[in-house]
Amino acid sequence: MTEKLFYKDSHLAEFTASVESCEKEEKYYKVVLNRTAFFSEGGGQSADTGTLDGVRVFDVQEKDGILYHMTEKPLEQGKTVTGKIDWEERFSKMQQHSGEHIVSGLIHRKYGYNNVGFHLGQDTVTMDFDGVLTKEQLREIELLANGAVVKNLDIQVDYPTKEELHTIEYRSKIEIEGQIRIVTIDGYDVCACCAPHVKKTGEIGLIKLTNVQNYKGGVRITMLCGFRALADYNEKEASVRKVSVLMSAKENEIDEAVEQLKEEKAQLKNEIALLQDKLLRSKASRIEPGQETVCLFDSELSGNAPRELVNLLLEKDVKICGVFFGNDSEGYRYVVGSRSVDTRPIAKSLNETFSGRGGGKPEMVQGSLKGMESEIYQFFACSVLGK
Repeated sequence: MTEKLFYKDSHLAEFTASVESCEKEEKYYKVVLNRTAFFSEGGGQSADTGTLDGVRVFDVQEKDGILYHMTEKPLEQGKTVTGKIDWEERFSKMQQHSGEHIVSGLIHRKYGYNNVGFHLGQDTVTMDFDGVLTKEQLREIELLANGAVVKNLDIQVDYPTKEELHTIEYRSKIEIEGQIRIVTIDGYDVCACCAPHVKKTGEIGLIKLTNVQNYKGGVRITMLCGFRALADYNEKEASVRKVSVLMSAKENEIDEAVEQLKEEKAQLKNEIALLQDKLLRSKASRIEPGQETVCLFDSELSGNAPRELVNLLLEKDVKICGVFFGNDSEGYRYVVGSRSVDTRPIAKSLNETFSGRGGGKPEMVQGSLKGMESEIYQFFACSVLGK
């Protein structure tokens, strides 16, 4: 059995230990120590990383009470080594995990919902609950959680006997065999947990619930605590300042400025649509009605304009209309329409001749092709239309 120093002192960042074994695997070494401050993966939290006598430890796994340290190089059996935890990473994880206990405990006490999923990643923490919570309810939970931080409460760890355990009401996502480790934050949470935590709630720092989404009949909440929450705040503050400068608006008024910009954009979009319709009708007016075929090349067209122009010309009783837009170097897009002829064979012929792609319905096809304007026009007029 490996002695778990992180249970005696969760803030222990450096320690000495004896190497009991070192086994070579295909791409790494498995090192067993007589004792360790490295927390192994478990309880939704990833393993600690760090070094043993300068040798990188990139993972730690536990099996039958023995902790295996995955290292990049071998360590001599029997040697006394110095272990160093990546402290910033460990402390950040403890901030997140302790914050999760407060939030989960509050939700359970106020609404009776259970935490049914927990993931502590490198950037964020997610918690899954088996009930739906509104944004207003979560704002209240967030406020209460930060109240627990301000109180700087002790985070207590106990190992009750089986008899004592029957008298304790505690949260647990799974059935646990053997000794149960209970983590208590008085007035907020009592939970079975195997992970190291900060010693006082004040060490958690800011608790910020950043997102909530419906998930499997309940909700998934995303959370940041401590330095992660501070980094997120700094990033968002920088974005707000940048938008404030771009919008020439005060930071607390940028939402109004953006709303006004949206309205102006919608108005401009409407004006552009009206002008485009006017332009297309002007182009269509130059074509005599009732023609058998019309083939137009227009580099000014884009978006839905070619389709709209084809429809305007078909309204003038043009039998077959082809509109091409683009240029010789980059290629052309096309729209071919008719109300009396199946246009799909026309698209097939164009695609085969000019390495094109496209298709559609009998009354209208569209696609893209490569070729010179003069060649496309001649082919469309002579081959497709039989002139």
